[in-house]
Amino acid sequence: MTKDTSLRAMGWAQTFPVSQGVRAGRQWTRAHLTSLEWTKNAPETVDAILLSVSELVTNAHVHAHSDAQLVLTWDSHCLHVSVHDSDPLPPTKKAEDVTRAGGRGMVLVDALADDWTTHPQTSGKTVTACFVPPGAPKPRHGGEVS
Repeated sequence: MTKDTSLRAMGWAQTFPVSQGVRAGRQWTRAHLTSLEWTKNAPETVDAILLSVSELVTNAHVHAHSDAQLVLTWDSHCLHVSVHDSDPLPPTKKAEDVTRAGGRGMVLVDALADDWTTHPQTSGKTVTACFVPPGAPKPRHGGEVS
């Protein structure tokens, strides 16, 4: 009997308190990414996802002063990386300033992800970035991440 290795949809969720730090979110994400077969052939995409997770969890901890609720969802086309925090204000891409040590998180996410969006909610906001494996069609831009 042949095993069907195509994944239709799957997801994982975990809350990362400020006390656990960003490293725990990155390690948790890496562990779950190994179950996606395309990660073996796309180490650059995995690196982009892990760096984006670091930036989004850092934003939740530093700017929102809240826990980061991280959700990874694979829908057979895109890996959606969603981070919810308690700050209702949307993230901003700041102008590049080489004298500042920080403030480049969303610029990095914008450069690394195939698409990203913010969803305001009554309890804060969720930022979702979409990562498409190599060879797959890219998402349509200019709207919500589907």
